[in-house]
Amino acid sequence: MKILLVEDNQETADFISRGLAEAGDTLLHVLNAEEGMIQAGSRAFDVIIFDRMLPKMDGADATEVMRKAGLETPILMLTALSGIDDRVSGLESGADDYLVKPFAFAELYARLKALARRKPLAQEAPTVIAVGDLVLERTKQRVERAGQVLDLLPREYRILEFLMLNEGQLVTRTMLLDRIWGYNFDPKTSLVQTHLSRLRAKVDKPFDRDLITTVRGSGYVLSAQ
Repeated sequence: MKILLVEDNQETADFISRGLAEAGDTLLHVLNAEEGMIQAGSRAFDVIIFDRMLPKMDGADATEVMRKAGLETPILMLTALSGIDDRVSGLESGADDYLVKPFAFAELYARLKALARRKPLAQEAPTVIAVGDLVLERTKQRVERAGQVLDLLPREYRILEFLMLNEGQLVTRTMLLDRIWGYNFDPKTSLVQTHLSRLRAKVDKPFDRDLITTVRGSGYVLSAQ
């Protein structure tokens, strides 16, 4: 694997570097979010490891900026913040996984390999997806319905993209948690319902016909039928 590490703690960086070198992987280490974003945008990496608490710019803020810019490389966020709200906000920013310090290298490496195996959505479908009058342009991350541009947050965009890729099929809460958040949350969490409620307020509420249907106790279906 080719990995970018954005970490200002040299001891942590050395620990990760030694482990990856022994595994035969390639690592580029930078010390701050600004340089991390530059490297992430100019080179191809299998996974990016981003420390959350960085000088000047928080790792979560940097992740959100990169996602808005269209970067799809899997991101694993490292942090000393272990609260559920901290984990949720980190994943909300666009990170695919979240690992709390201190951590065992074996767990870090297993997570990196799992993320590297994920195939970016951009490689799985056409660049333009249409369901009825709802159109999603993946290269521009632009969504419009009935000719009206919808202002979606990064997480809302990814949820809608996944629903549209599975048009007419049931998408469960567990599927969304795994694909969009990339974290082993309890499927009973209200995280998905909260985001779907916000998404439907933008995709369905202003229009005459709903495209997203809730299947009680199971999940959601997006369809123009």
